[in-house]
Amino acid sequence: MKALTLISAFLGGAIVGLGSALLFAPEKGEDVRARICKILKKKGIKISESEVDALVAELAGTQE
Repeated sequence: MKALTLISAFLGGAIVGLGSALLFAPEKGEDVRARICKILKKKGIKISESEVDALVAELAGTQE
C-alpha cells in the first residue's frame, strides 16, 4: 500500500509540474515579434518585420 501512495504522489507532482510548465512557458519568437509589430503599429510607429528582427537581435546581443 505504501508503494501505491508513493507512485500516486510522484504522478500527481508530475502532472502539476507539467501544467505549470505549459502555463509559464514563453511564447514562440514568431508570436512575440508579431505582437511587438502590432503594439508599435497601434502607437503609430511603422515598422517592418525585418526591422523587428534586427531590433530583437540587437537587444539580445546577437546581431546578424
